[in-house]
Amino acid sequence: MAQIPLFANWTWKLSLPEPFDKANAVSTDHYSVYCSGSAKKATLHSSVLSAILAYMDMDTTLTPAGASESAIGSQGSDKFVAEYASRTGEIHAVQFNRKNGKFSVGRFEDVTSTPKIYTLKSGGQTGTALLFALMPIALEDNEFRENYDLLGRCRNDGYSDMDEAEKAAFILCDNFYRRVQSADTLATAGIKLSIPLTGNLQQLTQLNLERNAYSPTSVLYGNFRIFTGSAASGPAITIDKNDFERKYSLSDRNYTPQEELMIPRIPDWYVIPPEVVSICKHALMTSSGIQPMRNFMMRGPAGTGKTEGAKAIAAGLGIPYMYYTCSANTEIYDFLGQMLPETDGNGPVLTNYPTLMDVQMDPPSAYKKLTGIYDESVTDAQVYDKLIEVMERDARALAAETSTGQRFRYVETPLITAIRNGYLIEIQEPTVIANPGVLVGLNALLDRCASITLTTGEVITRHPDTVVVVTTNNNYAGCRDMNQSVISRMNLIMDMDEPDAATLAERAMKVTGCTDKSVVEEMAQTVQEISERCRETMINDGSCGVRELISWVQSYMVCGNIMEAARYTVLSSVSSDPENRADILTSCLEQKFAA
Repeated sequence: MAQIPLFANWTWKLSLPEPFDKANAVSTDHYSVYCSGSAKKATLHSSVLSAILAYMDMDTTLTPAGASESAIGSQGSDKFVAEYASRTGEIHAVQFNRKNGKFSVGRFEDVTSTPKIYTLKSGGQTGTALLFALMPIALEDNEFRENYDLLGRCRNDGYSDMDEAEKAAFILCDNFYRRVQSADTLATAGIKLSIPLTGNLQQLTQLNLERNAYSPTSVLYGNFRIFTGSAASGPAITIDKNDFERKYSLSDRNYTPQEELMIPRIPDWYVIPPEVVSICKHALMTSSGIQPMRNFMMRGPAGTGKTEGAKAIAAGLGIPYMYYTCSANTEIYDFLGQMLPETDGNGPVLTNYPTLMDVQMDPPSAYKKLTGIYDESVTDAQVYDKLIEVMERDARALAAETSTGQRFRYVETPLITAIRNGYLIEIQEPTVIANPGVLVGLNALLDRCASITLTTGEVITRHPDTVVVVTTNNNYAGCRDMNQSVISRMNLIMDMDEPDAATLAERAMKVTGCTDKSVVEEMAQTVQEISERCRETMINDGSCGVRELISWVQSYMVCGNIMEAARYTVLSSVSSDPENRADILTSCLEQKFAA
């Protein structure tokens, strides 16, 4: 079982907080009920103890004066928000979503500063703030609560009985650790987290801070200084599409009739989200600078409107829209274009190039594909050199007619067309690409130098109006972490949250034209319950979101029966396993809609 980054090896070597800094860090006498191995032991963990002690400083049942500068609260039943006053003087602000186990985190020098990146590492960003945000969930466990109260009494007594304090501390640390590390096997007792092994966490955004998207709806303890205001709720303020389309034009350009048709029009049902407006503003207002903002990323679960958002950005900027959809087998030359014979193929055929993965994993076979010779001694560097040589040779073949009259033509991809002409190009799902180095090959087009050499030898320079929008899902099957060098070239990264039931219903009604509001709202609520049930029972081979809801409503409008419509829309989409579908049917659908 992979170690959760919160409990990486280096975290166990951190100095323990007082008064436990002089204690033996390992005990074979005291451990939690979740310690199920044959060798029973517990280990004190610095970040866990620091989080517990910081929480006690706020807990008015233990500290009536409430002297802490930290704060903790909730957003409904699914999210917790916290501000942890770190020992470095920074404020570490955290939002935790218990539905998907994800954190959004930011570091603040003071209450007036903008969020800085928080990465799990030694030297200040040790994960204490994350564990601090999890304290309300940890305290739902009876054993944890009992020993928390015991340690609290020892603390209020000035730790006069260190044996009792250490006993409580060992059980608390072991309880927290095992409920996180073994969450998948502990049912409701587990605390499921989704943290990349790199320790790179989703960052708080200034836009969402301004929208009060992180602000608590209920304050448990303390006074918030960063997450002030009222939490955003309900659908976004409606923006008239006539006041948005082409309002943020980057330049005065005359488009051909064909290009005009490529500029999206916003449909009547579409609600323009604030993330789209913000991206358009950033693109326009930085145009006069040395390095205008032209690279953007939108990430989030399926159905949160990422692709529609990319089209809306193109509409707001008034530029043509194109897209490229990635797959597991996408290679760098799939982005840049291919060479194809113009006639019936009687002339010479271009080389079938090996992939970059072929070169790295099996240089002799890759070399044979290029030369016809299998050489076990060849290195990957030599194969790379030969690949460049062969590609240059093929490029020269484009400019000359062979003895049979065969000609070849270069077929341009949507990416190159958009880069060349100043369009918006949406790169869809790059995280599914099997070779992580492929997207890195496009860094030259994302940088300020903004040029790249095609296989024809032509150097393409990026048009100043070109906008690149990367859209990707989070934690879906086949998805991988985005390469950091690509992320660093994104000027803005927008995290698209799952819409609430009211927004789901409104969107479905606008798309389908259904006017039965009460029924659609109940269906939208059911879709959310199905998604939650899938998370709880680890059903992850299907999907249940906005698209499935729309199909469900449309089918209901045709057949007039909610259950019949559900069987072939939400239920069939949620899983290919009959037992999983039966579970969803009985737990989420029949109890509501059965006749």
